[in-house]
Amino acid sequence: MTSKIDTTGIRIGMWLFLYSEIILFGGLFVLYAVYFHNHAQYFAEGGKELNRVIGALNTIVLLVSSFTVAASITAIQREKKGQAIGLLLFSLFCGVIFLVNKYFEWGAKIHHDIYPNSATLQDGAPGLNIFFGLYYVITGLHGLHVIIGMVLLSISLAMILRNRITAARFSMLENSGLYWHLVDLIWIFVFPLFYLVL
Repeated sequence: MTSKIDTTGIRIGMWLFLYSEIILFGGLFVLYAVYFHNHAQYFAEGGKELNRVIGALNTIVLLVSSFTVAASITAIQREKKGQAIGLLLFSLFCGVIFLVNKYFEWGAKIHHDIYPNSATLQDGAPGLNIFFGLYYVITGLHGLHVIIGMVLLSISLAMILRNRITAARFSMLENSGLYWHLVDLIWIFVFPLFYLVL
């Protein structure tokens, strides 16, 4: 009985934490909406500077990784330890692909002097500086969440290998999966706001 209460408490705590994360990004999206209303033309211009192919690829990568994380939870519930390990390793690989893509994308922008308060943006319209300021803050914060999610998935993987996560006890993996789904969900909003803005 005690273990069930503890698991429920952990699950409620995780949902409250996820809610706070939604509020954080929700506030940033509201800020984006306000500035977009005032500088729609320049936001559209800034969006054209971003690589839609990389943005779309990262979207696919995160969607696939969300599926494999969910599948790993199902696998552990069915006592398929090897399958769960393989799925988690693939999910972590997807996270690495996402971060590498983001690294090259940011690197290309910085190389072309496109970052907040750079000489190029200071000499241009203020709306462009605001757009890229929001772009770096929101995608940077999201990237940090991807790293945290990968750490949680790695801990879950280690616990599976040590038989600390089993078909009877998998709340750590389940909570890590919830966090990873949130990271995916946030990107689904980030992608159109920056890459598909018109």
